[in-house]
Amino acid sequence: MSTAARPLTTVAPLRGPQDAPARRLRALEGTARRRRPRLAYGIIALAGALLIGGTQMGLSILTTQGSYELATLAAQQRELTWKKQILYDDVAGLSSPQYLAANAAALGMVINESPSYLRLSDGAILGTGQAALGASSIDAIGRGSVPNALITDTPLVTAPGATIEGAPVVAEDAPPGEAVNTPPPLTDGLPTPSTH
Repeated sequence: MSTAARPLTTVAPLRGPQDAPARRLRALEGTARRRRPRLAYGIIALAGALLIGGTQMGLSILTTQGSYELATLAAQQRELTWKKQILYDDVAGLSSPQYLAANAAALGMVINESPSYLRLSDGAILGTGQAALGASSIDAIGRGSVPNALITDTPLVTAPGATIEGAPVVAEDAPPGEAVNTPPPLTDGLPTPSTH
């Protein structure tokens, strides 16, 4: 083999220690001292924690106070609802037909056995057209077959000494102490017509 056939390559020169960049060595300083925390930062942190705790306690007290006020208002509302129901029952009793009939009877009004009616279209009177004579056959005070418990002890507007269960109405033309002639109360139920 001959050396002439091989191509020649160039080789880079080797660097020696004198060609390297110079590095400087220096001595390390001792570790830095830790600084003491400043007293002001500690006081601010402590004051912030106390402020947050105080705020939470204040909010807790306000919430608790609000719940007590809510409970008090709920109790007042419940009591007012009961009073409203009692007043509603009183009004319902005072507007009942028994109470109105008892007041009318205390004024001396009687129930007409043959009522008359007024026809509004032409103004004609239908029925006998006579005034009711004598006393009513229905006693509105005290002896009804179905008593109204809402107005048992309520005095009549027209006769404060009488109640719906109390003293019967005395007719003006009757002797003193004598009650209006009324049928006996129905104790065996309502009368029914005989169909046989």
